[in-house]
Amino acid sequence: MTNRSHVLIVDGMALLFRGFFATAFTGKFMENSKGIPRNGLFGFLNYFTNAVETFEPTHVICCWDMGSKTFRNDMYDGYKSNRDAPPEQLVPQFDLAKEIVTAFQVPNVGVTGYEADDCIGTLARELHEDHEVTVVTGDQDLLQLVDDNINIAIMKKGQGNYDVFNSDNFYEKKGLTPKQIIDLKGLMGDSADNYPGVKGVGEKTALKLLMQYETIDNMLADKENLTKGMQKKLDQYAEDLDISRKLAAIYTEVPLTFSIDTAEWNKDFTTIKSYLIDELEFTHPDRWLAKLAEEITD
Repeated sequence: MTNRSHVLIVDGMALLFRGFFATAFTGKFMENSKGIPRNGLFGFLNYFTNAVETFEPTHVICCWDMGSKTFRNDMYDGYKSNRDAPPEQLVPQFDLAKEIVTAFQVPNVGVTGYEADDCIGTLARELHEDHEVTVVTGDQDLLQLVDDNINIAIMKKGQGNYDVFNSDNFYEKKGLTPKQIIDLKGLMGDSADNYPGVKGVGEKTALKLLMQYETIDNMLADKENLTKGMQKKLDQYAEDLDISRKLAAIYTEVPLTFSIDTAEWNKDFTTIKSYLIDELEFTHPDRWLAKLAEEITD
């Protein structure tokens, strides 16, 4: 690993939402003289710079959703339909967060019709043969991507706290393989993303079934040996199970035009410093940049 480059893939959506809601409950949105709310950007910068400081990557990429509709909405009308629109104070901060990333000379990656998760999955699959890859996110769905040289760092409460999953510790932590996460969610459904799974099957039952059968396909092939109650549920909710499994799977073949050379972590903070001061009116940018600069000179 010491001779391999280390690519940090940042889930921009997760960092910005977390940064926004960490302070929004107070009613303070840190508006500057132009009336632009900056609380999400402040939190984003905290999380972004901490991730770079913690994982010391050679390359950094940031991934984003590109609108609320994706191919999953075509598959299932109800997908994420239970979610409210983002707060009005957050809306202008999406583009500004991307501008911050650009000022760091880090590529923003997003493709219309796909989620940030799909872009992250596609990049991780493309890069892990030649690079060590670490994904920073708050989204447990991304755990299905864990593989050799693909680590998923789940953000925990408090800045700088991560639960890092890799191919060595995954089974010990979850009792499943990464690929089984898809079947787990297929059986359980997902209330946050609003897809059904098999009604009446919760996490405990789903885990038990997957420990016994490994996959949904193996379970369905041996359906006659399941309890009558479970057989009835699988028959009654067969379509829901099928669509839920498809919705749960991260798509790893997004049509991306991307060169890893564009993602090399840049050691010159001149552009980002002037952007934070002149455009966003953050008067003390060294709160984010000083530690990174120290690492560079060491």
